Amino acid sequence: MSQQSVIEELQRLGMSGYEAKAYVALVAAGTPLNGYEVAKRSGVPRSTVYETLAKLVGRGAAYEVRVADAGVAYISLPPSALLDRLRREFDQSIDALTSALPQVAAPSQVRLVHNLTDRESLLARAEDVVAAARTDLFLSGWPAEIAPLKPTVRKADDEGVDVTVVTFGEDPDPVGTTYPHRFSEPEVVLENLGCRLLVVAADREQAVIGGVVDGDAWGVYTDDPAVVLVAVEYVRHDIAMHLIAEKIPPEEFEAFWTSDPALRRLRADHGIPAALLARGPGAAVPPRRTGRSRGSA
Repeated sequence: MSQQSVIEELQRLGMSGYEAKAYVALVAAGTPLNGYEVAKRSGVPRSTVYETLAKLVGRGAAYEVRVADAGVAYISLPPSALLDRLRREFDQSIDALTSALPQVAAPSQVRLVHNLTDRESLLARAEDVVAAARTDLFLSGWPAEIAPLKPTVRKADDEGVDVTVVTFGEDPDPVGTTYPHRFSEPEVVLENLGCRLLVVAADREQAVIGGVVDGDAWGVYTDDPAVVLVAVEYVRHDIAMHLIAEKIPPEEFEAFWTSDPALRRLRADHGIPAALLARGPGAAVPPRRTGRSRGSA
């Protein structure tokens, strides 16, 4: 990690840009520096360097020391000690807000639905939903999207959340109760859907639904009970179909699944799920295709 990256991370933890630059200069020096030397090494203007150093001293990230010529110099708090202190302060703030914020929050008057327009925001919001789970968690998706969520999913599982996962493709490191999707090969499902569909629902209270195509992604977060119910039942229905299919001889199920006219009609809308997720407000609904389908979503 570069010094600039370190400075940016320190800013995220509450330091100003000048404070972060001055602290990094002190750490990099490994020896006491006077204000002039800090300004020269850090890029902090000389007109503000002593004010900046005073703020670092005030937060305990640096200390004043006397040098041989009776001048004042500054030395940094060791990085390990600073990180421990920041971690304690952060944890204390979280603990305080955990009890205080709910007391000032008014009951929600509206249900939330907001759009997610790229893969990063889709996965970040999905991770928020996973982290919020306290009783049950349902996920359905491809390993490429489930893998980044796995540490938070595993933490939820370890804390007693009932985790249920449907994965389109083999997962060598499953978490919770995982069901590999076996009705159709993942590439067939991808062809029919037009995207890698991701569904994440926590405690029957909130959900993220999205689609990923190569590097592009679209989706929504919602706490609308009706939408969350549909998301949960989508995952549960997929699992129920798998359990039923396991009771039928494979060749009979394959013949039924590929040739039954009613099922073929339901699978005739290739690519429409992805088109619906990606289309903007007011755009026309894509026309339903009537071509033959190779498999199921």
